[in-house]
Amino acid sequence: MGRGKTAQVAVTKKNQQGFFEIRMESIGGLGANVAGKILAEAGVLGMGLNGSNFSSYGSEKKGSPVKAHVRLCEPEVPIRNNSPIENPHILAIFHEALIKTVPVLQGVGPESVVILNTTKSSSEAREMLKLHGGYLGCLDAMGIAMAENSRANIPMLGAICKASGFLDPDALKGTIKNVFGRKYPQSVPGNLKAFDRGYHEVKIEHFPPEERYPYQPFVRNPSRLGYLNQPMGGVVVSAGASKEKDLSPSRTGFIPVLDLETCTHCGECDYACPDYCFVWEKGVTKTGKEAIFLRGIDYQYCKGCLQCVWICKPKALSTGKESDFDVEGITVPHPFREKLKK
Repeated sequence: MGRGKTAQVAVTKKNQQGFFEIRMESIGGLGANVAGKILAEAGVLGMGLNGSNFSSYGSEKKGSPVKAHVRLCEPEVPIRNNSPIENPHILAIFHEALIKTVPVLQGVGPESVVILNTTKSSSEAREMLKLHGGYLGCLDAMGIAMAENSRANIPMLGAICKASGFLDPDALKGTIKNVFGRKYPQSVPGNLKAFDRGYHEVKIEHFPPEERYPYQPFVRNPSRLGYLNQPMGGVVVSAGASKEKDLSPSRTGFIPVLDLETCTHCGECDYACPDYCFVWEKGVTKTGKEAIFLRGIDYQYCKGCLQCVWICKPKALSTGKESDFDVEGITVPHPFREKLKK
């Protein structure tokens, strides 16, 4: 992005190149890419800084891992670095389940601030992340977004602004107005409330380093497949069936909730489900006939698409906020889990 006209705010923290760097770890659908654009635009046009932003992701679809990178610096410092951010001043994790599949803490040092979208306390989140040390801020960004008719990225922006120590909240809110006001003016009031709540509700706590949680340096992994190791004929050797995977990191914060008292065991949810989530068992009806009955949902394979909720005519399935439930506790394991172990 271009240079702003006047330097109104000083960048308080810088690396050796003179940059303040922010990395956002997210999944498609939570708005990390848009958040990066808003941060850079607010820094350049609203605060007179130099800034750049870009995102990296694989398949551009809802639920797939996304990284967004933002660099900000004084207006006289040129930005000629377009590489991924390795040692962020702020790491924002939009989805706590990403820690199962993505090494989100790589490059996070003792002076970094980690912002986590979670309902857990800072101490609980530190144990879950196995954070070596540094600053950790927690907020229920999904809950705020639902209450204010926004998305999780906006309260996360408020928390990032608070954690930075120099970003101007008015500049960020002005950019939010510009970005959403053109196409979605009805969303602006809710987004501004969500930003303010993220700014004021994030609680940042310092944790001294602990040896039981070692520091994770940034590692740039090579491509798993290339011209030297690609199987003959371009065969895809990685199984694509979701039944072998844990899809919880791809959920955007919602799950289907089953009420067996209302369920008629019609099976339409099973037809709609793309991921083998519903667990059935043989039984006998009140009249003595053999039948198949729904036992529950195996959430390991549920990506939260909610097609089952949409198709359920008896309304036995409803949309629930994932963090309100003990998902492992309400999971009914699918019988083929045992077969896969063998």
